[in-house]
Amino acid sequence: MYFSRFSVTLRFQREVTSIRKKNKRVCFVLLSFFRNFAGMKQIDYKGLTDAEVLESRQRHGANVLSEPEKVPLWRRFLYKFKDPLIIILLVAGVLSVGISFYEYFVLKEGATVFFEPVGIFIAILLATGMAFLFEVKADKEFAILNQVNDEEPVMVIRNGRRQQVPKCDVVVGDIVLINTGDEIPADGLLLEAVSMSIDESTLTGEPVCHKSVEERDFDPEATFPTNKVLRGTKVMEGHGIFKVDAVGDSTENGKVYEAARIDDSVKTPLNEQLDRLGQLIAKVSYGIAVLVIIGRVLMFFVYQDFEWVAFISYLLQTIMIAVTLIVVAVPEGLPMAVTLSLAYSMRRMLKTNNLVRKMHACETMGAATVICTDKTGTLTQNQMHVYEACFDMDRQDNRSLVFQGIAVNTTASLQIEEGRQPTVLGNPTEGALLLWLHEQGIDYRAMKEEVTYEDELPFSTERKLMAVIVKTDKGRMLYVKGAPEIVYTQCVMTVDDRSEVQRRLLAFQEQGMRTLGFAYQQLDDTEKPIVNQRLVTEKMTFLGVVAISDPVRSDVPPAVRECMDAGIAVKIVTGDTAATAREIARQVGLWTEEDTDRQLMTGPEFAALSDEELLGRVMDLKVIARARPMDKKRLVVALQSLGQVVAVTGDGTNDAPALKAAHVGLSMGDGTSVAKEASDITIIDNSFSSIGRAVMWGRSLYRNIQRFILFQMTVNIAACLIVLAGAFMGTEVPLTVTQMLWVNLIMDTFAAMALSSLPPSSSVMKEKPRDRRSFIISRDMAWQVIGVGCAFFVFLLCLLYHYERQGWSLYEQSMFFTIFVMLQFWNMFNARAYATGGSALNLKGCRGFLLIAQLVFFGQLLIVTIGGRMFNVTPLHWSDWLLIIGATSFVLWIGEVWRWMKK
Repeated sequence: MYFSRFSVTLRFQREVTSIRKKNKRVCFVLLSFFRNFAGMKQIDYKGLTDAEVLESRQRHGANVLSEPEKVPLWRRFLYKFKDPLIIILLVAGVLSVGISFYEYFVLKEGATVFFEPVGIFIAILLATGMAFLFEVKADKEFAILNQVNDEEPVMVIRNGRRQQVPKCDVVVGDIVLINTGDEIPADGLLLEAVSMSIDESTLTGEPVCHKSVEERDFDPEATFPTNKVLRGTKVMEGHGIFKVDAVGDSTENGKVYEAARIDDSVKTPLNEQLDRLGQLIAKVSYGIAVLVIIGRVLMFFVYQDFEWVAFISYLLQTIMIAVTLIVVAVPEGLPMAVTLSLAYSMRRMLKTNNLVRKMHACETMGAATVICTDKTGTLTQNQMHVYEACFDMDRQDNRSLVFQGIAVNTTASLQIEEGRQPTVLGNPTEGALLLWLHEQGIDYRAMKEEVTYEDELPFSTERKLMAVIVKTDKGRMLYVKGAPEIVYTQCVMTVDDRSEVQRRLLAFQEQGMRTLGFAYQQLDDTEKPIVNQRLVTEKMTFLGVVAISDPVRSDVPPAVRECMDAGIAVKIVTGDTAATAREIARQVGLWTEEDTDRQLMTGPEFAALSDEELLGRVMDLKVIARARPMDKKRLVVALQSLGQVVAVTGDGTNDAPALKAAHVGLSMGDGTSVAKEASDITIIDNSFSSIGRAVMWGRSLYRNIQRFILFQMTVNIAACLIVLAGAFMGTEVPLTVTQMLWVNLIMDTFAAMALSSLPPSSSVMKEKPRDRRSFIISRDMAWQVIGVGCAFFVFLLCLLYHYERQGWSLYEQSMFFTIFVMLQFWNMFNARAYATGGSALNLKGCRGFLLIAQLVFFGQLLIVTIGGRMFNVTPLHWSDWLLIIGATSFVLWIGEVWRWMKK
């Protein structure tokens, strides 16, 4: 048997809360005893029988959120092969295999002909394998961060008696008992509620929602009904009983989780750019290959007599040259460069408190043009604090009254542990007052022990105040706390004093703060100011007003300013009131004096807009208040339809659909498991400033990828033109297969490592976001690639002509091979300096680049010295090495002069 609605004194609530932490069962025994003692009417709550529990679970399901279907590891690995550049590499690899078989079986060449296809497939496996392994490792780290406990005990009534069951065993129809600090295990309707406040910030953004079963207390503007409790929310104050009406996926929490699992398949800007680059490379290489075939066939008919055997042999040779051209044109190192850049950023970003789960999210943050952020816990500390206390503290007796009035008239408490900040237990607004006392050096617990409680008046939304009568060493005292406009009407005050209080209240309320008024009255032995649960006195003395707010994190205003200076629009979406949201926007530097109502909208107003009206308004919006979970997602989709790259931050379950729909979803480290599961990046330290660092990393990463493209495309153009010239001049390609393997794979891989390891530059935060429609190869890059590539080709062609006239030997081939590699070596330094506006020799913080540059140089020295027949080389004289290094270094010096002239 369980008992009906009851009235518990504040002191009893505190004792029960304390005991509850140690033993829930003892807590409820005490509550039952106290209710019997109070002589209240009893209601027989029998709850479900065991058979009804099984039937309910069979009909409505278990109280767990369905896990998204896990993609098998093998399928996740194969997904990496959908990258357009990998597809081109696969095609080139297959064609290269065909060439190798022809050369081995028909032309009777050695097994070294298979080095090229093997090298290409190694490049493919390295690029796809590294990306796969890094994401799997990040998922394991995320799984540890995002563990969910469905086994937490919940007190229910079944078979007419109380019992504890795991949260996952709660079913529809269960009668559940909840108390301060409990997390609501399922959705349901309240049967009883005593002084109950619930933190619904995970679903609505509202940290304190008063709950009641009395119709007069119902709030028509509340996001969810006043008598409704929701899974995943938390009881901040009071206690009650509710009947479960939805479990698992059917709860509001579950519906949001389901929406968050919908894959909107939003393509990242980098994917779009690499798609375009892959299409360009494919079209150009295939087009040139076709032209080579046509050109050589025409040359055959012009310069030779037609014979079928000779023609077929010539045609096969031509096809081999065309295929070789395609293989040379494909940038084997580019997938590796992208993977290494993303992986390097992924690991380094973890050190700046950004746990990246999806590699492409690293770069996408750099392309972000809009950040949609929630307020509570992201911009603010998610802990109420006293903003200003307006008391007359100059008089000692007044100070004592203020401190005692706050200490004894509260339902909250502080958990104080040595070496740690105090934690609020109970109502966060009342907790803020206790924190303020703690900061003043006042022990509120000692003050409570010094008084004896006589009577009290609990807070209700109807009265909007709470009162307590205590016996102190100064006699009987009445302390009252509540809405200032209610409290001061029952105080003895002058007109001027009341006007001053009203002026201060207006100033605080315009800033979206919560305000509380305090009063006291010294009572004689016969006075009874509390009668029939009403405060009947009008002789109180007004003590003052306190303004309470959830303060903005100290690092947020500069972080918001950094994002805005970087050309990124910031929009706040919150379930809080319009006044509070506007004030927070003002404090973080987002709201200015020029802003009007056009920059602010409430959730109902937002929902009433048609899609066309929304598109015309969305870019002007800075704040959406009283927002529901799907409002944020609709905002994201609208921004994306206008070509914006959208990043979303959030910590609550209500943020999950928007986190999933955004180009990049950023969840907070202490956010809900649903929010973290829907995100791409988890900000471990919950700091908005980490978002600015993520943007800086993303922009720098994109630059590093551009630098590698600049480097590799220059190599490829020079190599393609040499192959093309040889095809029409009738000469052999001056570089052997193994030499091209070193150039195209080993050296390019080292270059990818060198350029991807370049540190981020804060200067990128002074630029505007790039246009996502602009090609990854900018006009300036294209001119450099074509200009430098053609210059290399002309130089190498002249060199080839010179060596041919002198007599081509193994030594000359070793010279030609080394000169080709050293041209690319010095060009790597030029690529590193791209878009820096400085010298290529400014290598501060580039230890990784210098190390890899040394590996490339000494690798070439080693190959030429001991490579022998495998690489078709012979050792060079030290004087020739000095000549080559000095002559090819002009590539760097010409680049330095060019950068100096552009300044």
